Amino acid sequence: MKKSAKKARVPSDTVHLRLYVAGQTPKSLAAISNLKKICDQYSPMKYRLEVIDLAKKPSMASEHQILAIPTLVRSLPVPIRKIIGDLSNTDQVVVGLNISSAMASKSASKPKNRAAKA
Repeated sequence: MKKSAKKARVPSDTVHLRLYVAGQTPKSLAAISNLKKICDQYSPMKYRLEVIDLAKKPSMASEHQILAIPTLVRSLPVPIRKIIGDLSNTDQVVVGLNISSAMASKSASKPKNRAAKA
């Protein structure tokens, strides 16, 4: 009797992120810190973050087509998106990761305080 290989089920509500850095440089540390802050503040979904140090594993740069560092790659949900830099521009990262639309729908469900015109 054949045993079928179990496939790891990936929850559809999980964002898969890989951040490629090179050692403990100021830009690398800033990118890690900025990304964690953005995900905690803006992502309505769960996320899985993997930090890959290309100083320790240089072969992964060519294997994953990384040309600049730091580089953030969102592999799930598709399409794949890449963002290069220290991720300090929060607005660009939120748009790049496509989590701004989820935040807009989240804030639309909250009642807004509007001043009445007399």
